[in-house]
Amino acid sequence: MITKFVRTARCLAKVSSAAAFALLLSTATAGGSQAAAAASTADAPSRSHLSAAGATVTGPVTGGAGAIQLYGTAFDLSQVGYEQSEYFLSGTAAGYQPVSPLTSDGTWTVAPASTAAYTTRIVVDRPKDPWRFNGTVVVEWLNVSGGLDVATSWINTHNELIREGYAWFGVSAQAAGVNTAKAMDPVRYADLSHPGDSYSYDIFSQAGQAVRDSAATVLGGLRPRSVLGVGESQSAFRLTTYVDAVQPLVNVYDGILLESRAGFAAPLSQAPQADVPTPSVVLTRTDLRIPVLTFETETDVLALGYLAARQPDTAHIRLWEVAGTAHADTYITPVGPTDAGDGQGDIQAFATMLNPPTTPDPSHPVVTCSTPINTGQAHYVLEAAVHALNRWATTGAAPAPAPRLEVTSDPVPSFVLDADGNVKGGIRTPSVDAPVATLSGLGQSGSQFCFLFGTTVPFSAAKLAALYPTHPQFVSQWAKATARATAAGHIRPADAAALVAAAAGSTVGD
Repeated sequence: MITKFVRTARCLAKVSSAAAFALLLSTATAGGSQAAAAASTADAPSRSHLSAAGATVTGPVTGGAGAIQLYGTAFDLSQVGYEQSEYFLSGTAAGYQPVSPLTSDGTWTVAPASTAAYTTRIVVDRPKDPWRFNGTVVVEWLNVSGGLDVATSWINTHNELIREGYAWFGVSAQAAGVNTAKAMDPVRYADLSHPGDSYSYDIFSQAGQAVRDSAATVLGGLRPRSVLGVGESQSAFRLTTYVDAVQPLVNVYDGILLESRAGFAAPLSQAPQADVPTPSVVLTRTDLRIPVLTFETETDVLALGYLAARQPDTAHIRLWEVAGTAHADTYITPVGPTDAGDGQGDIQAFATMLNPPTTPDPSHPVVTCSTPINTGQAHYVLEAAVHALNRWATTGAAPAPAPRLEVTSDPVPSFVLDADGNVKGGIRTPSVDAPVATLSGLGQSGSQFCFLFGTTVPFSAAKLAALYPTHPQFVSQWAKATARATAAGHIRPADAAALVAAAAGSTVGD
């Protein structure tokens, strides 16, 4: 396998060179989007439809400024055989109240309480060629941490979703996303109305059900076989609550990917409805009959408190903790939005490890950090996580348990580091097993959100020369590390070839 990777890399290196990439679009720019998915396992429960009445889908939406207001990928989807459209989703959503106290084990019983009318939007990316569709739809809870809808999971995993033929739905489940879209294009989004985030859980259920009920409209006649729910960061906080409280009631999703959740979860209900907080530590309930894969970076484990919510794997729960990664990094911006899967994004991502920026957006440095931000390879493992979850949900074949990051609790929780300053344990990538820098999800300071971006400390020329006396020696070590991660199912084969190609085209060891 290693020989094959090196051979492929050298061939690609001959025809590829580092290209100048367009930098991050402004937040008002329309972006593309894509995603991943899964299907029902043999023992999945029947759908009970205990959410409010099913939603009505209208569209495709046009008009206004003529562009979909979403921060996602920035290249033309048609060049990769995909197309994007937008629809309105309208209905009556339920809020929920607990039937019994919400406990830390996540085994919650809730019931519908108040109801409210809503109209939100969904963005759909799907293959133009129906024969490319793999039957799985990934439904992403769009992230609103920055005050607008961001397709974070799509940006991180779009290469895998496109090459494997997934369809992707981005759902404006929360009021902030809807309100910002209306402000950005009052004409196009005049009909949108959100009653508040207490109703976001049922809106997300109804969006997932619409994949099946309105497939003729939103999928152009494609027939979905499975539906996966995904959410990152703030969206994962809410999706954690959804998994424990709502999924057991409605059984809409065939698998869930919790990306960078914290140790806590979002409120079940909030103002202007009754305030129903959740415990300070929330586990994933163990009686679910669908697969739930939790993906955690170093930042999430310690800075966001996930360490307290660690729990053993079960027949339907897996935890992936990834070494050398941060909650956010240079792939989410500036590299990922312009990565069209042609290998140039991999070359650019590799280059950032040797020359990392101190801001995620050099062209608009709103977030300026004190030191260079993380350049780890989280998105490669996320792509493998989507594949693993989809396979698990559609075939019942669970991924093997993954090693946890090594943590010591004396005197306070901290990571155990190797001689190069990288954390031990966890899922390994070539960036930590054949390193050119010290990568961490911790230790960053600066303006707002900087603490989420981690750090990169490139090795000195002297250290690189000592580790890798020649370029072939570096490529060989990098390829071996890549092969190990691929064999473990933590890097996809197509990404492995691109990773080694990027290393082969570098000057490390020259």
